[in-house]
Amino acid sequence: MPLLKYKNAGISGIAAAVPGNVINNYEYTGHFPKDEVKKVVDKIGVFERRFADEHTCSSDLCLAAAQQLIEEMDIDKSEIDVLLFVSQTPDYRMPATSIILQERLGLKQGTIAFDITLGCSAFVFALQVAYSMISNTGINKVLILNGETRSKVYSSKDRKTAFLFGDAGVAAIIDKDDSFGESFFSLNSDGSKSGMIKIDAGGYRQPSSVDSLKEKVVDDDGNIRNDEQGHIDGLNVFNFAAKEVPKDLKKLLGYAEKEKESIDYYIFHQANKIINDFLVKKLKLDHEKVPSSLDTFGNTSSVSVPLTIVSRLKNKTSEKRTLCLSAFGNGLSWGSAIINLPDCHIADIIEM
Repeated sequence: MPLLKYKNAGISGIAAAVPGNVINNYEYTGHFPKDEVKKVVDKIGVFERRFADEHTCSSDLCLAAAQQLIEEMDIDKSEIDVLLFVSQTPDYRMPATSIILQERLGLKQGTIAFDITLGCSAFVFALQVAYSMISNTGINKVLILNGETRSKVYSSKDRKTAFLFGDAGVAAIIDKDDSFGESFFSLNSDGSKSGMIKIDAGGYRQPSSVDSLKEKVVDDDGNIRNDEQGHIDGLNVFNFAAKEVPKDLKKLLGYAEKEKESIDYYIFHQANKIINDFLVKKLKLDHEKVPSSLDTFGNTSSVSVPLTIVSRLKNKTSEKRTLCLSAFGNGLSWGSAIINLPDCHIADIIEM
């Protein structure tokens, strides 16, 4: 568990874009009886989601958010030295989507651009990379673009995942300034649990084939998916999160020499209501300090932490500026951060 500390690096602005297509979860699919759908939806706490159309990629959502942020903050694009694209739903297998976005945004050819393909924990990991890079004298600004169109990779006939995931994109500008003070990170991974959240086929270990695209009944509950759609071992993921996330947060708070009461807001990955309610209870947190975007956007994977900041904390960080971020997901990987948001520009959400 590497524990890391940075000084005078932070988020100066953040924006988000979501598809205009609103999915009412109670009416999402006719594959299951309505009473069963209601039980699932009420249990996971996801009432609405946003789905991108077949022509919209995660990069398009990120591009819109970045253009809004650059315009509203009057950012000189020549000062953006690094572009990090964070996603597991990129445009292509190659080239890297970050390189495509460098050109689409009109950034200079000298821009450092690369992709980070981690799952739900990825924004915290990308933030650490950005803080590390901005700490160098040769870097002026880092642009994080974090987008997911997870609606395209899960089966509507698998009740374990059908009602969870939504699509969104965010853009965040990382700057250097004395006002940011100290920030703290804890990053972790456990590959022995890689099978808990997985897409089995479509990569190079198990390439796409006619068979990998055939739908099949996958368990005794009658859930249906093909081998190129994601699956989740929900019970074991819950057990993992219930054990590791509180432990990680307590260690990070100790490393930062902070009491949990000194944190203004705790921003958890929006996995589902069951997990997040447990974490609030386990850590004995004030519910008012734990904003949630799960009900209106669902689980947007790695985007869920920054999307919660944009959708729930706009106009709320003028005095309450210390945030604790925590996210976990496939890999398995998990990470936590304590950061400050003095005078952070939070844009209005764009609908596309």
